[in-house]
Amino acid sequence: MEISAAGRFEVRITAADVGKRVSVRRLTGNDVTEAKFTDTVGVLTSWDDGGMLTITRRDGEIVRIPESTLVAAKIVPAAPARRRGPAATYRELARVASRGWRPVESERLGDWELRAAVQMVPREGGPPRHSALGERPWGAVAGRREGFTRRANSVLPLGDPGLPLDAALDAVRRWYGERGLPAYVQTATGAEGTQELLCAELERRGWVREVSAELWIGALAPVADRAEGAGVVLSRSADEAWLARYQRKGVGEVALRVLGGGPSVWFATVPGEGAPAAIGRLVVDGRWAGFAAVEVDPAFRRRGLATEVMAALARRALEEGASAAWLQVEAENTGARAMYTGLGFGAHHAYHHYRAPEADGR
Repeated sequence: MEISAAGRFEVRITAADVGKRVSVRRLTGNDVTEAKFTDTVGVLTSWDDGGMLTITRRDGEIVRIPESTLVAAKIVPAAPARRRGPAATYRELARVASRGWRPVESERLGDWELRAAVQMVPREGGPPRHSALGERPWGAVAGRREGFTRRANSVLPLGDPGLPLDAALDAVRRWYGERGLPAYVQTATGAEGTQELLCAELERRGWVREVSAELWIGALAPVADRAEGAGVVLSRSADEAWLARYQRKGVGEVALRVLGGGPSVWFATVPGEGAPAAIGRLVVDGRWAGFAAVEVDPAFRRRGLATEVMAALARRALEEGASAAWLQVEAENTGARAMYTGLGFGAHHAYHHYRAPEADGR
């Protein structure tokens, strides 16, 4: 906290500092006996005329603080320095991750990319699902449209949409509505260049944050050195056995296109009895290798199979010239986070999917 030469706390931020990363200390509690100091670090996303500040933390949580409770505040560096792992910007990682989950169709809205990968999901008791690629018109199949993975069915906003925000969001809702999908915007928080201000604007407009996770990065070579991976079979395509282990059920042709899309895609399988004991997916893109769908049969867990899968994929990525790795993990997946930490990965930024309000959705 900022302390003056006289030893007093000072508030050294104003409304003109909206958009900057700050550290504030406030007084909380209802009376003198309960009063205590609470510190908050994040991006100052608003300071209204009524004296209410909003600060967006690294994980995307928005904290509202009355100006009258401020004890001390100052501007702090845009993002803490990383102590290990490859150097990377948010924009670089966002583009690499988007190529790792390539949509079936996309369209530009200024610096925003609208992405969609629509498949047909049959109604219960309806006929089998048909391809979404033109073999039959949508109306000929009893079912509903669904996007395969939010990552391939959301807007990636990496700059100015070329329109005022409300007009841009209206265009987004129309574009997804034409495809029978809810409108999602993917944002990020917690690193230099991320979108705390956009998150706050979306929440003010009633957009609902449905999913939050983190993108982690690490060096690739240590992963390759962790296990032999001798029992891991690598393939360029996801076969029936791989899909049998994949957690997403009812994978159709559109989903296969998303899974197989990317600069250089590999699928890993550890054979088991019937369905594989473990699987994984890798996308090699220049210096980056992206891990995904690392899943182990519950009957085979705690045997190091996930590490075996990642090690085998990492060695293939090294052969193709990659040196750094990324992956996406949810906050609740404590087992996976512990494993990735042991492999040298650490969080780079958090990302979130905001859904349009129901009244303005489909």
